[in-house]
Amino acid sequence: MSSPKVIFGFHAVGVRIKTAPQSVLEVLFDVSRRDARMKQFIARAQEAGVRLVEADALRIAKLAGSHGHQGVAARVEPMAQTHSLDELLEGLEAAGTVPLLLVLDGVTDPHNLGACLRVADGAGAHAVIAPKDHAAGINATVAKVASGAAETVPYFMVTNLARTLGELKERNIWCVGTSDDAPGTLYQCDLKRPLALVLGAEGEGMRQLTRKTCDELISIPMAGAVESLNVSVASGVCLYEAMRQRIG
Repeated sequence: MSSPKVIFGFHAVGVRIKTAPQSVLEVLFDVSRRDARMKQFIARAQEAGVRLVEADALRIAKLAGSHGHQGVAARVEPMAQTHSLDELLEGLEAAGTVPLLLVLDGVTDPHNLGACLRVADGAGAHAVIAPKDHAAGINATVAKVASGAAETVPYFMVTNLARTLGELKERNIWCVGTSDDAPGTLYQCDLKRPLALVLGAEGEGMRQLTRKTCDELISIPMAGAVESLNVSVASGVCLYEAMRQRIG
């Protein structure tokens, strides 16, 4: 049995209460907060039958390991990952769903990972993939920034990213990497097909082997003075262009 973990912030705790209330062991809330947002949160938690514990901001900060908890933290049972990547892809294929995957190479900052998970959820990506040795894992900060998406978007950490990309290609999933020096742009690329969008960390970009393994490289047009976008912003730009093409 895995030991309980801690999540914090209104969005992260609220999504867990909504999607899996039975996994919530207890919710600590700042009794000094009496604003409408807190009252609504408490009402939803009570409706879901979750155990509520009155606390002060300092006790919640100690539990969360952060002062950015918004007055809410929860001890929860870890959610079992429902699928391996292969099972997920087989399920999409069986359902006739065109895969949309986000692959992150070298994203080690938990705030960036949390933001990437949030945009992946918003754009309907089916999973986020990262290498075990060059990536942030899911922790309380990631869950807070992801605003609940850490609970809804499968996150697979793989031993060998280049090999995994090769396996995706064997499944006829087109691997498209982003690079500042690519000749073609995002808006010239067909993103309606089975797709894995591959992004590297800001500044360093993708590792060379990851870059070589991609089927195609594209750039995000930059009209201003800055040379690149934060990886979570770039992920949002790419994923929502894929979403636009598929809806259109």
